[in-house]
Amino acid sequence: MRKIGLIGGLSWTSTARYYQIINEMVARAKGGFHSAPLLIESLDFAEVARCATTDDWDCASGQLIGAAQRLEQAGAEALLICANSMHKVYDAVAASVAVPIIHIAEVVGEKMHADGVKSAALIGTRNVMTEKFYRQRLVAHGVSLLPADMDLADRIDRIVYDELVHGKATRESERFMKSELTDIAKEQVQAVVLACTELEMIVDVKANVLPIYDCTSLHAKAGAAFILQE
Repeated sequence: MRKIGLIGGLSWTSTARYYQIINEMVARAKGGFHSAPLLIESLDFAEVARCATTDDWDCASGQLIGAAQRLEQAGAEALLICANSMHKVYDAVAASVAVPIIHIAEVVGEKMHADGVKSAALIGTRNVMTEKFYRQRLVAHGVSLLPADMDLADRIDRIVYDELVHGKATRESERFMKSELTDIAKEQVQAVVLACTELEMIVDVKANVLPIYDCTSLHAKAGAAFILQE
């Protein structure tokens, strides 16, 4: 098996989910006592979030570049950035190392294209929902996206940063997301892209009217597939 590195701590709750999904997939594929050969660089989210909230993306990219280079030096053959929003600095981080970094939106876009999905709603934190760095990757795979709902983006930001990154999943937030997804199902779209690694905590991705493309699960499975590739 090949070894990959996870740039995590963005937040720790989603990094734990990556670890679980990757190991479950490797265990199913290999059997016995097998588990995934992983390296994890778990950053202090307070420091990364401080950079992001002040729009100091050079600061944020510096932290992720340092993590990527340490993982490469430790023997990682590919990397995952375990957060959707931090893919804003993907290009700078990818340019800093010689090993591939598997892009979360590319993985999702490829899956949607394979499934024949042409239209979707993109749900995540504000920068993911509104900025080009993420949306353009999906559009390049032939997916037309609904315009960003700014009120929804603001509410998701509050839910993610006030609750989910602290490991708290409230009934109120679960009900809110279920109501929003029901409303989105009335739009002319074929699917929903769940582009926040923490939202899986309050969204049942298998129990909705529309198909949900859970970026966390798809990205982690792509990492496991790299590990298992011969």
